[in-house]
Formats: sequence, C-alpha cells, structure tokens
Amino acid sequence: MTLRHAPEYLVTLPEVTGAGSISAWGLLRLRQQLELGLPLTPRPYQTLAERTGLSEQEVMTAIRQWQDQGLIKRFGLVVRHRTLGYTANAMVVWDIPDDQVHKLGRALASAPFVTLCYQRPRRLPNWPYNLFCMIHGVDRERVMSQLATLIAEQELEQIPHAVLFSTKAYRQRGGRYVSHD
Repeated sequence: MTLRHAPEYLVTLPEVTGAGSISAWGLLRLRQQLELGLPLTPRPYQTLAERTGLSEQEVMTAIRQWQDQGLIKRFGLVVRHRTLGYTANAMVVWDIPDDQVHKLGRALASAPFVTLCYQRPRRLPNWPYNLFCMIHGVDRERVMSQLATLIAEQELEQIPHAVLFSTKAYRQRGGRYVSHD
C-alpha cells in the first residue's frame, strides 16, 4: 500500500485483502490500539472497531492476515501474576536427553501449575539446559512442593535441573507495531 505524504511506518503497512477497501489510517489506528492490548469487554474486536473506524469484520480480517504474514507472531495474554498474589516465581531449567525433550516438554506443560514451557538450545559448556518451565506460586515453599510433585509424577529424579527464582519483577508489555518517533 502506498500513500503520498504519509509517515514511513504507514507507507510500509502490510496489505490486508479480502475485506473491501480498508482504510489505511484505520489500519494504523488498529495497530496502535493493539499495542495497548485487547479491551476487556465482551466483544473486544467490536470495541477495537469502534475505536478505529473499522468494522468488526475488518478488525478480525486484518489481525488474522497480520498473523499469517508474521507481523503479529503471538496473540495472547500478559498476566500480571504479582497483582494476583503469585510472588514466588521460579524458572526450572532441565537438561533433558534430546530424544525425550518433546515428550517431557508436553508432560511438564500439562501440569496445572506450569505456566510456560519451552525448549531452547544448550550453550555448552556452561549451560547444559534445554527445557525451561515456569512455575508461579504464592510462596517459595509452595513452588518447591509443586516442583517435587512434578519430579515424582514424571520420574525426573535423575534428570539434572536448576531452580531459578525471580528476584525482580520486570515490566511486562505486549508487542509494539507502530513507530512513535
């Protein structure tokens, strides 16, 4: 999409097709609104439509196409767990045999108290860990108890691991899509 006299970040907007002629300025406003997160309303896409001058269908079409194009890589929820009383947060890192990492990763992720689980490459010789899972708890004792349950249930007693408790809460935010320069 090319617009005369438009800011550079608007000139390079990815195409959105199949929803009629969607306003480029409406798409820019939608990208700006998405940076703020989804509205906490019964119909968040309708609320976004009202805020951007687009229709609800245009909002959904644009988001879907931006996901397909890779502009939006993840569309999810940022939980401010400390506000909810979960102040003990541990990243448990595991040195899982490569042929078992997918199976064990799925098993760990299915535990109700594991909020995040993903694989990363080892950084040998100093970092042998390849599977990471986050456990949020109301206190350290609770987190360690949940970890002990996880180890016993999955028979991980012989698997090397480390427990890394958070010492600082960093500001969490969603993706940024629009230059504000």
